[in-house]
Amino acid sequence: MTLSRDDIASAYLSQLLYEPYRVQEEALLAWFTSDQGVLVCAPTGTGKTLIAEAAVFEALHAGKSLYYTTPLIALTEQKFSELQVAAVRWGFDPNQIGLVTGHRRVNPQAPVLVVVAEILLNRLLHKDMFCWEEVFAVVMDEFHSFNDPERGIVWEFTLGLLPSHVKLLLLSATVGNVYEFSQWLRVQQSRSLEIVVSDERRVPLVFHWVDDLLLDEQIEQMAQGEEPNRRTPALVFCFNREECWSIAERLKGRRLLQDGQQEQIAEALREFDLSTGAGPKLRQLLLRGVGVHHAGVLGKYRRIVENLFQRKLLAVTVCTETLAAGINLPARSVVLPTLLKGPAGDKRLLDPSSAHQMFGRAGRPQYDTQGFVFALAHEDDVQYLRWKEKYDQIPADTRDPNLLRAKKALERKRPRRRTTEQYWEKSHFEKLCAAPPRKLRSRGRLPWRLLAYMLEASPEVDRVRQLVQRRLLPGKELIEQQQYLERMLRVLHRAGYVQLEPPPPVAPPGDPAIESYRPQMAYPTDRLPWLLKLRGVNPLYGLFLGNYLGAADQTERLLAWESLLELPASLGRALAVPGYEELPPGPLAETRLNPLLLQLGLATAEQLAPPKPQEDEEQERASRRRRGYFEEPPPPILTLPEKLWLIFQHDYPEVTDVVIRPVWAAGAVLEHGGNFNKFITSRGLQKQEGIVFRHLLRLILLLCEFQQITPADMPHDQWQGDLQQLVNRLVATCRQVDPESTDKALEEAEQAVDE
Repeated sequence: MTLSRDDIASAYLSQLLYEPYRVQEEALLAWFTSDQGVLVCAPTGTGKTLIAEAAVFEALHAGKSLYYTTPLIALTEQKFSELQVAAVRWGFDPNQIGLVTGHRRVNPQAPVLVVVAEILLNRLLHKDMFCWEEVFAVVMDEFHSFNDPERGIVWEFTLGLLPSHVKLLLLSATVGNVYEFSQWLRVQQSRSLEIVVSDERRVPLVFHWVDDLLLDEQIEQMAQGEEPNRRTPALVFCFNREECWSIAERLKGRRLLQDGQQEQIAEALREFDLSTGAGPKLRQLLLRGVGVHHAGVLGKYRRIVENLFQRKLLAVTVCTETLAAGINLPARSVVLPTLLKGPAGDKRLLDPSSAHQMFGRAGRPQYDTQGFVFALAHEDDVQYLRWKEKYDQIPADTRDPNLLRAKKALERKRPRRRTTEQYWEKSHFEKLCAAPPRKLRSRGRLPWRLLAYMLEASPEVDRVRQLVQRRLLPGKELIEQQQYLERMLRVLHRAGYVQLEPPPPVAPPGDPAIESYRPQMAYPTDRLPWLLKLRGVNPLYGLFLGNYLGAADQTERLLAWESLLELPASLGRALAVPGYEELPPGPLAETRLNPLLLQLGLATAEQLAPPKPQEDEEQERASRRRRGYFEEPPPPILTLPEKLWLIFQHDYPEVTDVVIRPVWAAGAVLEHGGNFNKFITSRGLQKQEGIVFRHLLRLILLLCEFQQITPADMPHDQWQGDLQQLVNRLVATCRQVDPESTDKALEEAEQAVDE
């Protein structure tokens, strides 16, 4: 018997274990009565999963198909497990729920498929290969990822390609322009969604400005008293990885733990090895109830911190803001020691979106009735306030000689703000608390790989052009995005990846004929599929490298590949490329790059190799120095990545999104026999070892992608063998450090090849 939507709605509501919250009730009513779908904007922790499950419940009972998409593989797998449990609870076979993420496929023919956003877009680009008639709805979880400058465009184009009969359920954190966004959906995407908005949290937040306590004093005070009255566990957010460690050191001397907690932590730590790198320092902190969590901490150590914090054994974890947008580590309180972020001397007030993400970590629905957000004044202002309290205790009109002497002594010790420091006020904190949430809008440009993917699916340029023209952007930016698409098409044509129809006019850049040219078709050549093989880098630059690396030795290849994986500038000196004498040019530089750079006028001989002065020239220079004449220092010698980048810029002047940073990290680790800890210790990088380790994992992923691209001047088997040998060495190194993270990276490498 076919159930009506009213019957399905009644059945769903009757099986709920708890009375739904107001926003849940409103959203469920909107879902079961809407024709095209619902947009739900509500804070994290308001039970949006219950709303999403209603759509899945309806699809299963109606015998229809549904896609449930998320922006992250980890979240996709989590939702897959949750929905399988829910299906069993509703009386369905768990195999009715499937998973497709690229490297992992479970029940791929199931009516309900949990997928990453890219999989859904792929199926929409190839509609003839998939049955869309039976697709009832698409759920887009964490839809505020629309704002992501790199991947948000995947959500955006998906909206534009969905068949009109498919219902939408968009689940988002609160945003600042929900009605403007819904109007854009109506006008540009022909989607009229019901809107459900709420700013109520299950655990309300209480905000405190602290101007009379230093950070360590504040945290110690928060940790005192009986459990219901304590304000710990707490997250302390910093905006500098080094500062995380220094703050943690300050806190470890304070009374933060309750009776018996240290023994519990010590017992828990017995199952973990913290003997290398930052492990010994972290262990000391953990035993005092203090965790450190940021990208510079190895994954295996971060997981220990997460484990202890979730078990309520740590009083505080000092972390960077990346934790606010990623790992689920809820706390009773959030503490901000500063409201400014950025380089010294040019710090800016936190943007409201980042601040609200951090605030949102306070308050655990299963434990707390309130969440607490504390913002601290600058320590100079705290010292001044304390001084002023003492100073004001002396009457202004006193004639007591002792008090007058004390007053003069206090005046000499009056704290003052430093000219080298930047400060913030209580008003700044109040402004952040009251600021509206971030607006949804299109961000980032159309990626080269996505454009290639769309043209491979269909050569009709207008299909891409229309999607770009409907982006949620101001008029001026929209025109720029359209012009950028036309430039991309001309670049792909000139490089031989597509054939444009009609052909572009023969005219110099900037000529009106070029600027007004609009191709109708972009037919893929046999070269276009190669652009799809590189995901981790700009594919044009990756294939450009592939034309050169056949002539390179392993050192040169490593230099080229490592320069693609951007590392923080703070590590630049520790991982700098060795000088000319220590790392002389290899065959690629000597036989191909240096002659070509000179021929094209892109570099001088002095930039390619240091001059070899004759004896009489050296004597003349020494004489001139004695007489007080000083010469300009010679230009720095170009590294191999810089040489490659100069040639690429010459060949592709329109491609401006390639960024390189020459480093020597993996090469240096291998020079240490693959002993990661020995290398880290020798460079004093223990507090940043997680960054270097992640760099090695990203390099493994990149090498696996490059294995698919054999240079024309090198035998395929030799190229495969060389890269696999290097991958094996790096994998062996990484497995000694963190086997779990290494295996996860290898899974991602398989995914890259499969897709």
